[in-house]
Amino acid sequence: MTNTYQNYIDGKWVPSHTGDVFTSTNPANIDEVVGYFQKSDGEDARAAIESAARAFPQWSKTPAPVRGEFLFALIHLLEQRKEELAETITREVGKTLREARGEVNKTITSMKQLTGEATRLTGQTVPSFDERVVGYTVRDPIGVFAIIAPWNFPLGIGLWKIVPAIIAGNTVVFKPASNTSLISVKLMELLIESGVPAGVVNMVTGPGAVIGDELANNPIIKGISFTGSSEVGLSLGKAVGSRGGKIQAEMGGKNPAIILGDADIDLAIDCIVTSGFFDNGQRCTGTSRVLVVPEVADQVKSKLIERAKSMKVGDGFDPESHNGPVVDEHQLNLYLHYVQKGIEEGATLACGGQRLTDGTLGNGYFVAPTVFTGVTQEMTIAREEIFGPVIAVIDVESFEHAMEVANQVEFGLSSTIFTNDLRKAFDFVKGIQSGVTHVNMPSTHFESQYPFGGKKISGLGPREQGESALDFYVETKTVYIRP
Repeated sequence: MTNTYQNYIDGKWVPSHTGDVFTSTNPANIDEVVGYFQKSDGEDARAAIESAARAFPQWSKTPAPVRGEFLFALIHLLEQRKEELAETITREVGKTLREARGEVNKTITSMKQLTGEATRLTGQTVPSFDERVVGYTVRDPIGVFAIIAPWNFPLGIGLWKIVPAIIAGNTVVFKPASNTSLISVKLMELLIESGVPAGVVNMVTGPGAVIGDELANNPIIKGISFTGSSEVGLSLGKAVGSRGGKIQAEMGGKNPAIILGDADIDLAIDCIVTSGFFDNGQRCTGTSRVLVVPEVADQVKSKLIERAKSMKVGDGFDPESHNGPVVDEHQLNLYLHYVQKGIEEGATLACGGQRLTDGTLGNGYFVAPTVFTGVTQEMTIAREEIFGPVIAVIDVESFEHAMEVANQVEFGLSSTIFTNDLRKAFDFVKGIQSGVTHVNMPSTHFESQYPFGGKKISGLGPREQGESALDFYVETKTVYIRP
């Protein structure tokens, strides 16, 4: 029997007042229902917001090192339940078990990075011009924050937003993506078992537009941390900003990989397959544009096409599968839409480009890794985020031309270059318009001790992770004392 899961508000699991539920299904087998979840509305969201507001005074007064104590238990529980969490991610998101285990491991690493933050909520002591005055700064919690997490890394991104918020002394309303509600319930169970007090973290599931509208416009919400599409993030930013709230938005990418004539081509292809095809390209930092100079263009194209054709697509629990299904019907239709756009606008479909339906694949959202050649910068597939396993190969004349093309899009999240020319590598790092960049590495590579975020329409507000992890969730107070 499939379970029905509830919202978590004020330390209790409660149903939505609407009485309605929605289903989350396994994208590898759409007949398999993963669970039924509350189809909440604005009234449920308000109840969660009011719960968080009631919990804030006591939680914010709790000494920061004490607030952070739950993290040690959380890390232990994550380690203890690694396989269960990974299996849940594979069932609900569709990514392979290998990728799901990678997400759990990255989450643990990120939580370890955050363990010391509660004792590093430091300010500054600055000399005054007046010998009688002592001046210093402190960083204060702000209030209730909304966390809106995406479906592609539901455990990792959910926790690396929630944990800094509550370590800083704030309270939280968590709105997970509807199609990853089960892993989000498990995330909440981990926080509860770790000792996070009632009301400090609350969760409501349901339609993003309805709940998001309440979170964006309710004056009790002091800020929103969001990961998702640029369209939604910019809209949230306008709504929250218009009433004086804060926004942190990590959004879309159209990430370039430049391959120069002196590059290690096999390394470059390995990295592009990792970042552009694995996990079906459903990563905001994934490579979706390959910019290649004439002297290695034919070699790059033939090797990339060969690798794409060799990838095995199947159920994420099959250890031989390189990719599982895309997450849902919406992502499947987006993939098919952009493939058709590429063909209509004159790009050459070199391989892939279709839904896979042989045998058991017919009951899931499986798609073929896809390579387009003959792509020009004016084409839709060279400009818009697809969030699927589609790579557009663009011929460029030179390094300088590659830089121009790389920077022409409105996104600026991640990037990479493949070269053994140190001067060009540093020119690339200096000139590329992205918040994260790489040399001879996959564009998806990240480590949680470094800040993460994008430029242009890829990011709003302070960076996540690293030393920046708590910046969004605190306000600086300057203190002058004359004894």
